Amino acid sequence: MWNDALRQWFELNRPVVLFVSGQVFFVMGMAILLQTRRYSRLALARSMPWLAVFGLLHSFYHWGSLFIPIHQQQAPESAVAILEALQLLLLAASFAALFQFGVHLMTPLPRCWQWLRSTPLFLLILWLAVPFYLGLALGHDVKSWHYVAETAARYFLGIPGAFAAAWGLRRQAKRRLLPLEFPAIYNLLRLAGAALLGYVVLGGLIVPPGNFFPASVFNTQTVWQAFGIPIEAFQAVDGLILAIAVILGLDVFEFETERLIERMEQAQVVAIERERIARDLHDGAIQQVYAAGLVAQTLRRKAQDPEIAAGLDRLMEGINSAIAELRRFLSELHEQETLHLVPALEGLVDEARRISGTEIYLEATDDVPPMMPDMTTHVISFAREALSNAIRHARSPLIEVRAAYNPKARELRLEVEDHGIGLPDEPDVGYGLRNMQDRARLLGGTLQLESARGKGTKAILTVPLKNASPPPG
Repeated sequence: MWNDALRQWFELNRPVVLFVSGQVFFVMGMAILLQTRRYSRLALARSMPWLAVFGLLHSFYHWGSLFIPIHQQQAPESAVAILEALQLLLLAASFAALFQFGVHLMTPLPRCWQWLRSTPLFLLILWLAVPFYLGLALGHDVKSWHYVAETAARYFLGIPGAFAAAWGLRRQAKRRLLPLEFPAIYNLLRLAGAALLGYVVLGGLIVPPGNFFPASVFNTQTVWQAFGIPIEAFQAVDGLILAIAVILGLDVFEFETERLIERMEQAQVVAIERERIARDLHDGAIQQVYAAGLVAQTLRRKAQDPEIAAGLDRLMEGINSAIAELRRFLSELHEQETLHLVPALEGLVDEARRISGTEIYLEATDDVPPMMPDMTTHVISFAREALSNAIRHARSPLIEVRAAYNPKARELRLEVEDHGIGLPDEPDVGYGLRNMQDRARLLGGTLQLESARGKGTKAILTVPLKNASPPPG
C-alpha cells in the first residue's frame, strides 16, 4: 500500500526529483571548486577539481532529462536529437572526469601502470568514435542509438570511473591520513569512498531496461518496481553524502595540519632558545664561576688563619659543585644532538612528511663526514626552518631535500627545493629567513636563494668542513 502511494507521489513529482538531483550535483561541484581554491598540501585537494567537473557536468545531464521533454512537443525532431546528443556528451564527459579524478589520486603510479594516466581520455575518445558517432551514422533508429550510447557510457566509463575514484580515495586516506592520526578525517574519506562505490551501481550498473545482461536484471525499471523510488533520487542522496564527506574532510584536514605545523615551529623556537641558553651558560656563567673558583683557590693558598682556610675550602667545594651542576645541565641541553647528519635529516624529513601530508623526498650521499654536535644542530635547524617555510608558503606538491659532500672543496652542500609559487620580487626578510642566515653565518658558510615566480624556490646552504679528511691521492 505504502509502496504504491510512494510510487504515485514520485510519478507526480518527477520534475522536482530531476531538478533536485541535478541541483545536488551542481552544488557539490561548485562547493568543491570553491573549497579547493584555497591551497591544500593534501594531494587529495589537488585532485578535487576533477571531481568538481564531474559534479557540474553531471548536474547538467540530469537537468537535460527535465528540460528536453518539456521542449519535445514544440521543437522540431532535429533540435531534440541535438539536445539529446549534447546530453549524452555531458554524461560521458562527466564519467571521464570522475575517472580522471581517481587516476590523479593514484599518482605517482608505478612504471608498469603509467598507461593508466591516459585511460580516461582513451575511453572517452573510443566512446565518441564507436557508439556515439558510428552508432549515429550507421543506425536508423535514434532511440536505439541513444540507448546504446548511454549504456556504453555507463558501463565503460561510469563503472570504472567510480571504482577508480573510490580506490584512489581509499589509497590517499591510508597513505596520507592514517600516519597523521586524524581518525575523523579518515572516517569522512572512507564515507566518501563508500559513496563512490555506491555510484558504481547507481550511476554505472543501473541503466534503462535492455534485452541483454546485466541491463535485463539491473535497470531503472527494476529499481522503480522494487522501491517505488526513481534511480535519480538514489543518485542525489549518494551525491549529497559524497559532497558533505569530502568538503568536511578537507576542512578538518586544513585545521589539523595548521595546528601540527605550528607545533613544529614551536619546537624550532624551543630548540633555538635551548641553544642560546647553552651558549650563555658556557660562555658566561660557567666561565665566571670558574674564575671565582680560581680566586678562591689563590686566597686559600695565602690564608694563614685556619678558620678562614676552612671557610675557603667549603667555598671551593660549593663552586666545584656549581660547575659540575652547570655542566650536567649543559649536557642535558645537548642530549638530542647527534654526530651523524644523514640519520638526523631522515628523521626530520619523516616528521615533516607525516605532519604536513606533503610529498618530501630526501637524497643524501653516504660520504657526509661526521661533524661537531653544534654544527649538526645548526644544519638540522636550517633544514627544519627551510622545510617549514616551504610547507607553509610555497604551495608546492613536492619538496626535495638534498645533502652532498664535496671532498675536493671539503664542504657540505644542503639544498631544500620546492616547486611552488616562488618568492616575490622583493621578499620580506622575516624571522625564518633571518634565522637561516644566522645559521649559515654561525657555520662559517653561505646561504643562497634561487627562485623564479611560479617555478619554486631553492635554499642552498654551503658549509666548509675544514676538519674533514681530504680525498685520497
